[in-house]
Amino acid sequence: MNERYPIGQFSCGESISSEEVQLWIHEIKTFPARLNEVVNELDEELLKNTYREGGWNIRQLVHHIADSHLNSYIRFKLALTENNPTIKPYAEEKWAELPDSNLPIEVSLALIQSLHERWVYILEKLTVVQLKRTFTHPDAGDITLEKNIGLYAWHGNHHLAHIRNAIK
Repeated sequence: MNERYPIGQFSCGESISSEEVQLWIHEIKTFPARLNEVVNELDEELLKNTYREGGWNIRQLVHHIADSHLNSYIRFKLALTENNPTIKPYAEEKWAELPDSNLPIEVSLALIQSLHERWVYILEKLTVVQLKRTFTHPDAGDITLEKNIGLYAWHGNHHLAHIRNAIK
């Protein structure tokens, strides 16, 4: 098993079906509950476990998910209100070392729950035209909203697999 990419790397075809988009939205919608189910009973010692040597611990992973999904939500809103905006990447590895990564995971779990409720509300109302809107990532180029939905469905599942592996 690849410890860094336990579910494989994200990939999708050039053409994305509405069925794929709906499946991905469902993954994003159910993610907070699935995450809570996995981390709900973890004690302080288990939260220190890492999924691989040099990898983030469970606490850092939960806080990273909140940071990353919050950034994605903002990118969606920018793409829906501006013409192909260039987004600002962030140094996620440095964010994971900031003092707030030591907070109880319940802080980020509550944020993820609320954020996903707002995010999914928007996602479920996107038109076909809106799904084709783009933003520019300085490293990855133009990204459509429909592709980014898939990327973040994968992102949640990717880190959920990391957490499960760290618990073992």
